[in-house]
Amino acid sequence: MQYNFDKIIDRKNTNSVKHDALQTFFGTDDILPLWVADMDFETPDFICEALKKRVDHPIYAYTYFSEDFYQSLINWMKNKHNHRIEPSWLKVTPGVLTGISVAIMALTNPGDKIIIQPPVYHPFFHLVKSNDRVLVQNELLFEDGNYRMDFDQLEKSIDQDTKMIIISNPHNPVGRVWTKDELKKLVAICEKNKILIIADEIHSDIVFEPHQYTPIASISSYAHNNSLTFVAPSKTFNIAGLGTSVAIIPHKKLRKQFIALASRLHLDNGNVFGTVAFEAAYTHGEEWLNQLMIYLKSNVELVKSYFAENLPAIKVVEPEGTYLLWLDFSALKLEDEKLHQILVDDAKVGLNKGLSFGLNGSNFMRLNIGSPQAVILEGLERMVSALKRYERV
Repeated sequence: MQYNFDKIIDRKNTNSVKHDALQTFFGTDDILPLWVADMDFETPDFICEALKKRVDHPIYAYTYFSEDFYQSLINWMKNKHNHRIEPSWLKVTPGVLTGISVAIMALTNPGDKIIIQPPVYHPFFHLVKSNDRVLVQNELLFEDGNYRMDFDQLEKSIDQDTKMIIISNPHNPVGRVWTKDELKKLVAICEKNKILIIADEIHSDIVFEPHQYTPIASISSYAHNNSLTFVAPSKTFNIAGLGTSVAIIPHKKLRKQFIALASRLHLDNGNVFGTVAFEAAYTHGEEWLNQLMIYLKSNVELVKSYFAENLPAIKVVEPEGTYLLWLDFSALKLEDEKLHQILVDDAKVGLNKGLSFGLNGSNFMRLNIGSPQAVILEGLERMVSALKRYERV
């Protein structure tokens, strides 16, 4: 079946954060939303059909996670990523962030230090601080238009109170898909210092060739026994509103501690429709994803070529994964708030502020390319026109 990613769908008045909460986040409803990380493409037909079938049964009571539910993820990880996982390692949570928060509370103590690697997904900052842990920032290095981990600084930042690191793999927002060698270096440092690894791998399916996603748990026996990996079909198949994700915890003791707290918080019940969508996505999603990746790659090329031809001062950090582009506006020499003001008030385009991902996100913006090309092109035209008008003032 050929899927139509060019179809424009009106998402207004659907309680969409991306489209209906613009006044709250941008102070105006009159902008083109290219920000929060969900896509404007139709949820795949095989998921919709599975949901419709379940809706036809008129009782939506307590649900549980069947063998087929777990097996759908197990098969997906094996066939798509050549990574073996066991049913006993899996614990369902209402979302990746919920799972990470449980991991922080269950496996560290107040006052413990937890490392993150900015610019990075902004809720990580809040998860650490709100749980009364000490935030340590191991900033990524930006060199020659791309990012790498600063291993030297990482080692220097570790002391006896450092207990955990949270990584984004593939990395949101800079689009890196960490190589096996990079992950080996990271794991070696963690092993040397007995640090637990939390891996947000929710973007693991959105990887552009020739890059390849490597699950952190596959790196070594230490990584296998000292990591918790969080995955979900929500980004890949555009079902974030159905709130169903999985923690992969191979080590029995860590899993027992995680499950004990999750149980105390009453996070054991399944979402009736989330479980149906999860299973359908991982069972039937391969062809849809293949077509999606081709379309997203064409969107990447559209953005790169448009800026190169019309405003080359804006640089696109080459994405290896995710549908989120990290844009470098530093050559324009604008203050961050001024840049945001121009984009919102003049261009009438909503992007994510780079500073929200850390102080080293200054002069950057995050652009979501998970939309039809006509929408992306309109956003590019608006941005370039507005920034060129500003240059002439």
